[in-house]
Amino acid sequence: MLDFLISPAFAQQAPAAPNALMQFAPLVVLVIVFYFMLIRPQMKRNKEHRQMLSNIAKGDEVVTGGGLAGKVVGIGEAYVTLEVADNVNVKIQKQAVTSVLPKGTLKAL
Repeated sequence: MLDFLISPAFAQQAPAAPNALMQFAPLVVLVIVFYFMLIRPQMKRNKEHRQMLSNIAKGDEVVTGGGLAGKVVGIGEAYVTLEVADNVNVKIQKQAVTSVLPKGTLKAL
């Protein structure tokens, strides 16, 4: 009776499944970019920092992460003792040392 109002349904062809490799390609590219831009440089910085900490010796002038500058007067396994002024010694964690200064830098400050 109302057949003229309803258009016949035509079967459409199903879309082709995308290639699995093309689905994961952006993810693979993203992982590679993260490795070379973030992970690898961070690993290099950590290696240089560990090497610097292992080479610290008595008499070196260092700066800590908090900005404290001093001369190394004692070295332990996990702690370093710094002389920040005459007869003023501070014990800090070794990991807090951020850089080793050239000799004589503290005298110029």
